[in-house]
Amino acid sequence: MANTTVRGALAIHGQNPQYLVETVIRNRIYEAPYWKEHCFALTAESLIDKAIELKAIGGVYGNQKPTDFMCLLLKLLQIQPEKEILLEYLQADEFKYLRALAAIYIRMTFAAAEVYGILEPLLKDYRKLRLRNMGGYALTYMDEYVDSLLHDERVCDIIMPRITKREVLEDLGEIGPRKSRLLDAMEGKSEHMRSRSGSRSSRTSRSGSRNKSRSRSGSPGSRSRSASRAFSSVGSRYVSRSPSRSRSGSPPSGQSRSASLSNGHSSRFRSRSRSISPDRMETAPG
Repeated sequence: MANTTVRGALAIHGQNPQYLVETVIRNRIYEAPYWKEHCFALTAESLIDKAIELKAIGGVYGNQKPTDFMCLLLKLLQIQPEKEILLEYLQADEFKYLRALAAIYIRMTFAAAEVYGILEPLLKDYRKLRLRNMGGYALTYMDEYVDSLLHDERVCDIIMPRITKREVLEDLGEIGPRKSRLLDAMEGKSEHMRSRSGSRSSRTSRSGSRNKSRSRSGSPGSRSRSASRAFSSVGSRYVSRSPSRSRSGSPPSGQSRSASLSNGHSSRFRSRSRSISPDRMETAPG
């Protein structure tokens, strides 16, 4: 009873949902201790707690032992939860392994158009995922994992059901063209560059108006006035600092002394030259 599919489950791709997992791996899951101890009587609600505790994704490891991730995937195929519950699994951003579990279940059970519409937005998720395989643990990312679900034939050691290519669905009109994030980024960058160019043009117009106002203020009349003021200020400084003349016209004390001394010497020389007569100069001994 524990390994049978729930009553009223719908056939997926014309067969029992559990048969989407290969027979060898499915039998090993039934014998796994994790399946017997933790997956018994799980529901769509109680399975969330087990998915939160996951530490890695993957199929089988070691000696063909199934991972806990694969055991929970088979349990989802067995209980077949509703579509709204699976979408809630995907919207839980905090629990990346719960999202990875819901993504692989949607890929295996949903129609092609719904698979592309639901899983392609997950390509924006770049969080790290731990992958357990035959060689041990490896590192992958959520976007790489979702891309492998959309394009690879085998994921986590399970053969994925065939899916119609996106180009065919676009030609049939079932889905619209895919929007590239790179194109959105380029459009956002172009808008940013336009805003920058607009701000630069406004700055250049402002600086041009300022330069015009400065050039108006620097007219020839204003330059002549400023030059005359500068000349007058320089002249006043020159006149006030020059020691030759003062405003009253009287020479300084040092110059008056030198002038009086020179006048005294000249007067003495004149008086001496006048007191000597020509006769004395002739009779004077040679």
